[in-house]
Amino acid sequence: MNQAAAKHAVGKAHVRVRYAETDQMGVVYHANYLVWFEIGRVELMRQQGIDYKRLELEEGCYIAVVEATARYKAPARYDDDLIIETTVRSVRGPIIRFAYRILRVEDSLLLCEGETVHVVIGQDMKRRPMPKKYAEILSATASDSMSETSDGDGMRWATHKERLR
Repeated sequence: MNQAAAKHAVGKAHVRVRYAETDQMGVVYHANYLVWFEIGRVELMRQQGIDYKRLELEEGCYIAVVEATARYKAPARYDDDLIIETTVRSVRGPIIRFAYRILRVEDSLLLCEGETVHVVIGQDMKRRPMPKKYAEILSATASDSMSETSDGDGMRWATHKERLR
């Protein structure tokens, strides 16, 4: 994928709420949004030409979730058609941040937004650099223009937008 086309890419994935995903009140149980974040993240990677299974098998590289946040705005209910929008917020060496928005297709209502933070690890469960070809793709799609592809030191750096506040 050409880097200009990938810049600020928004991955899109559709899910339909299953009955098993709702609670006694008839709304989606909160933990299901984290599962949908994963669906969105994997689809974004696929849409950008990254085969996560190949990354694991051929490179011995994993992207472990170390932090997840979700802000619930409105409830999703059984049989709602939802769209998961996913972006790469930033890439700092082995640290990758993804952002998510989950909207109901019918009225485009924002139901939930969130973020996950990941650390690239090897089979030994220790932090390692992302293989260069994958790091370049993710960095090119990041919404933070300050993203990098170097190994980094794992520190939390403020995004460009945070620095401007």
